[in-house]
Amino acid sequence: MNLRELSEQLGLSQTTVSRALNGYPEVNEATRKRIQDFADQHNYKPNQRAKSLATGRSMQIGHVIPFSTQHEMVNVVFSDFIAGAGEVYAKNGYDMLLSVVNDENEIGAYSELARKGSVDGVIVHGPTRDDPRIALLQDLKIPFFVHGRSSDVTTNYNHLDVNNKRAFARATEFLLDLGHTRIGLINGLERMDFAQRRRNGYEAALRDRGIAPDPAIMRSAEMTEPYGHQATAELLELEDAPTAFIASSIVPALGVRRAVEERGLTVGKDVSIICFDDAISYMPNGAGEPIFTATRSSVRDAGRRCAELLIASIQSPQAEPLSELWEAELVVGRSTGPAPKKA
Repeated sequence: MNLRELSEQLGLSQTTVSRALNGYPEVNEATRKRIQDFADQHNYKPNQRAKSLATGRSMQIGHVIPFSTQHEMVNVVFSDFIAGAGEVYAKNGYDMLLSVVNDENEIGAYSELARKGSVDGVIVHGPTRDDPRIALLQDLKIPFFVHGRSSDVTTNYNHLDVNNKRAFARATEFLLDLGHTRIGLINGLERMDFAQRRRNGYEAALRDRGIAPDPAIMRSAEMTEPYGHQATAELLELEDAPTAFIASSIVPALGVRRAVEERGLTVGKDVSIICFDDAISYMPNGAGEPIFTATRSSVRDAGRRCAELLIASIQSPQAEPLSELWEAELVVGRSTGPAPKKA
């Protein structure tokens, strides 16, 4: 059905129908709703260029991607987030604009997006503890939404985060309840806010049980399988080696498992492993029973929700900042068991 046919069916002029569907404010709400409902029933979509001209919006959401591979957001977790966000953009008539830049040009890229009016809003990925992008975007007065939090930023801003501190406290408590006292931490880059919160949760749980955190069995790096393997192999060489490990993602956890098995040890019997599971769609934690005991929160769901809340912020620019804090679910898999008895 084209615009003329739609107008004839509704008994309205093409101008009125076009203005209603493209967001012109002079069409009253009752008429606009009637037109929109009828258009939805007949799967009619207005021309996006016309809609942009009518609303003064670009109908694009920006994501600035640093070119360097040494960055926590350029990985399989980020891909799943983008997939979830993209579903919401498509449903709401938005396109996604990915700007790939050198790391040193990242801040300037946001200013350029604002100057050109290229996007109606942006999503900020991988916040650090005192992230300068938040103040910049507030000054630029461009709607933005942060996936995560920046601990040292005191102003209010739109964000969604997982309770990373609590997730890793729960993981550590679970291992302590199984009798493990030497628990290695295979963390992400700790300049990233989420990784520092995870370390804080791990250390707090140890201290609550009267165990002093030991920096000798903690590692921090980009979350890759080779990193998980190398770090674990090194720690298993220690005289008082960990009997359990907590990994910041299922990706390095696979490396942890490889290192354990290379030593002829059995996961879940000789060495226990817990990881954070982002429920990555093409890297599932087992088809039935989980492979890894894990604290789990879907990053694809987070992508959907961040996109929904950013679009709400774009549509209501005077509204108070929106924020959500999700709790991770603890799922028990085959990778954990009681601490082995000392000989």
